[in-house]
Amino acid sequence: MERAGRSSTLGSTDDVELEPSGTSATIHLDMTAGGGSSSSDFNPFGAIDDVRFKTDDDLPDVMAPPFFSKYGDFHTIDWQRDLARDRLRHKMISKKKVDFPLGLLQSGWDAGAGWICVLFVGLAAGATAGIIDIGARWMSDLKTGVCADRFWLDHEHCCWSSNDTFYKDDDCKAWTKWPWMLNYYNSSSFLFLFLEWIFYIGWAVAMSTLAVLFVKIFAPYACGSGIPEIKCILSGFVIRGYLGKWTFIIKSVGLILSSASGLSLGKEGPMVHLACCIGNIFSYLFPKYGLNEAKKREILSASAAAGVSVAFGAPIGGVLFSLEEASYYFPLKTMWRSFFCALVAGIILRFVNPFGSNQTSLFHVDYMMKWTFIELVPFAILGLFGGIIGSLFIFANIRWSRFRKNSKMLGGNPIYEVMLITLVTAAISYFNPFTRKSAQSMIQQLFDRCEDQIDEDSLCDQNKALSIAFGQLLWALIFKFVITIFTFGIKVPCGLFVPSIGMGAIAGRILGITVDQIFRAVQATPGHSDYFTCQIGKDCVMPGLYAMVGAAAVLGGVTRMTVSLVVIMFELTGSLEFIVPTMVATMFSKWIGDGISKMGIYEAHIELNGYPFLDSKGEYPYSTVASQVMRPSIHRQVADEMSMSDLRELKNELSVITESGMTLGDLESLLRQTDFNGFPVVVSQNSMHLVGFIRRDILLALHTARKTQPYVVTNSIAYFSDGVPDAMPGGPAPLRLRKILDMAPMTVTDQTPMETVIDMFRKLGLRHVLVTKNGKVLGIITKKDILQFMRNKNSQ
Repeated sequence: MERAGRSSTLGSTDDVELEPSGTSATIHLDMTAGGGSSSSDFNPFGAIDDVRFKTDDDLPDVMAPPFFSKYGDFHTIDWQRDLARDRLRHKMISKKKVDFPLGLLQSGWDAGAGWICVLFVGLAAGATAGIIDIGARWMSDLKTGVCADRFWLDHEHCCWSSNDTFYKDDDCKAWTKWPWMLNYYNSSSFLFLFLEWIFYIGWAVAMSTLAVLFVKIFAPYACGSGIPEIKCILSGFVIRGYLGKWTFIIKSVGLILSSASGLSLGKEGPMVHLACCIGNIFSYLFPKYGLNEAKKREILSASAAAGVSVAFGAPIGGVLFSLEEASYYFPLKTMWRSFFCALVAGIILRFVNPFGSNQTSLFHVDYMMKWTFIELVPFAILGLFGGIIGSLFIFANIRWSRFRKNSKMLGGNPIYEVMLITLVTAAISYFNPFTRKSAQSMIQQLFDRCEDQIDEDSLCDQNKALSIAFGQLLWALIFKFVITIFTFGIKVPCGLFVPSIGMGAIAGRILGITVDQIFRAVQATPGHSDYFTCQIGKDCVMPGLYAMVGAAAVLGGVTRMTVSLVVIMFELTGSLEFIVPTMVATMFSKWIGDGISKMGIYEAHIELNGYPFLDSKGEYPYSTVASQVMRPSIHRQVADEMSMSDLRELKNELSVITESGMTLGDLESLLRQTDFNGFPVVVSQNSMHLVGFIRRDILLALHTARKTQPYVVTNSIAYFSDGVPDAMPGGPAPLRLRKILDMAPMTVTDQTPMETVIDMFRKLGLRHVLVTKNGKVLGIITKKDILQFMRNKNSQ
């Protein structure tokens, strides 16, 4: 066999690597640990060249439960093996039903464990979201002042608690501005405005700095949105600590601080990460889920649905988001549990009532009107705009994120980067009334009907709409787009849903104002068409509706969501009448975005970080067969005779173990010199007929055999077959290993189309596939090989 000609720069975490092994070669699955926990230094594919188990302490935990599996950091789980183990565990419990009453109680507890677990997750997710919403709203208002009599109240509730029955943004006696604390009361003076600006910037920088310090010191995984990593985790990737309790605590606190600082980010995306942290923590109360990685992902899928439910007040949208975007494995029972979990989370959020409106919908609107067919044209234009602006944002943000990742100055100084971006954001945002207020308040104002707006900067004043307000909206759109490019990806908890909705709402309101003026101009013309005969703002051309449709268009262009996005927007606003306009804008946004670039923002960040993720919605555009993608098998010299440089050089070569002939010492030497997850077994090096596959669990068997069987020594021959000869008198005892041999490894022939192989990886959750011809092992295919092959093809 000849050596594989491709070099690997991807290095999958469950990659089958090739190393020599005594008189025979072996196939190995990479067990890379990936280094430290800092996300800035995270390289999930970094290989460990020489992992040696020198003492008993270095050996894996031999006390692991027999029905559960353990995986190392940055590994991919074996779905089929874990599900088979769960079936075996369930079979053992079912046999105990006859032991009344304990057996029956244990069986009932096991059957209801999933529902109880998602109930706890829903309760905790709803309470967490309520606390974060209340805390972020209060801290956001601290940038402008404080409620002197009741410091724990935000601006709106402070004014509600006063004797003022009516107030504008700045006219509330109970709310004390910071310059007033310094005895400056002339609000029109330059010094007053300058002090207000300084306090606004100072509070913003202080909050974001505190958030990034918490992340850097206590939980590096608490930064960012978390959705790209959640998608990979739900597909079977293991990232230790990413869903841990410290990540949950720090991300919750950091999310309050970062969203209150006024940065162009949202807290809705990270809520999915927080809900999955809650699901992971509660799953350990139920060993059925906590100790089985495949079953745990059923709880995590339900948790992701609960995260969207509490983020937007959209339980059904959360279930569809988990199904469409997040989950890789989504059986029917998981959908029921996801629905239940999202329902419980929504009820708790309604009980907490963080917005003080007795509503769970984040941006509730009440449009007492209907749309006309001619308005489908501007709705489609908003879809075109959303697809274009979303693709531009993805391109620019990925380029900037790649520069940040490769730059020592930016990558090594996340605190200074956060402080600088916050300073620029706050300093510029202050002078625009739409960017000065929180993103939630801005979006609500843009969605509102004209009769609902009472402030002096009303967008419905026809004299100002085309001049001041129109210019402010245009400037806000440009600023939001540019600053969000640099903000998304910094080392604080930051989401992208609300900034995208904000940009779309601004663009939609601008178009709504324009269409409003066009309709007014046409109606002023004698003999106009009946299509333009309507009461503007009552029967047609509601600018707030355009803002809502624009929000869906831009969010769809950035994330490429479709069905779940429409349902989320419906639940977000409570406007069932306008589903069709939202669907039109979303579909045009999807078509245009996919025409420019196939990947959404989350898929682009997955590729940027090098995660081993095969998108279930992607297509394999090449006409190839398995033999063109596999890494071929070869024959090599004895490993002990080779230097470490030679071993590293042979990383990408395939080898095999024979079913008899290798000694216990040969196997232990192989395991010391490699860091892979498994080895295939063949009849002999000459025939190469496949017998089975042995995982690295063999290390436990060898270690136990040395301790418990005195005649098993280094020279004992290891047998993976039934025919084991008797030990020679005075000689070493043979070592029988057939019981731990996987007799049915997943295989394909060398002429199997790669489309079929990829479907096997996606639908069966495989870690690797052996390639054979007439029963002989030719090579192996892993996720790494597929992703690397596709990358090489795309670069040609």
